[in-house]
Amino acid sequence: MKKFILLISLIFLANQTLAMENSLSNREIQAERYLEATPPKMLFTDMADKVAYNLPPEDRQTFKDLLTKHLDVNALTYAIKTAMVNNFTADELSALADFYGSDVGKSAMSKFGNYMAEVMPSIEAEMTKAYAKVSREMDEKKQ
Repeated sequence: MKKFILLISLIFLANQTLAMENSLSNREIQAERYLEATPPKMLFTDMADKVAYNLPPEDRQTFKDLLTKHLDVNALTYAIKTAMVNNFTADELSALADFYGSDVGKSAMSKFGNYMAEVMPSIEAEMTKAYAKVSREMDEKKQ
């Protein structure tokens, strides 16, 4: 039993020593690693391509061109990095960067645009229905 407790203690200590310091600097470095592994510009371009397929063929290229023209990728990249640094630890960001930088992670991200294009119409429809119900109920409570 003593050996078991010693083993558990050693594993716990090793885990604590291997953990990265959760400093702002380390979180920023790891968020940058993540953004290098999954460049937001590529993600948004892929999503625009996939979403455009929901439009008539003659409107697809114009939609993609205008979205690319008007989408501030730098502002979105800054927002993504800020949110990541604010919400994840350095170790979590490191794990995300490791995964999305791997072959499996890159493969998963290459399918993300298809995934979003497939699920977005359902999300939009359900959000619209929920919003209408919330509005009705709030109006009823005011009366």
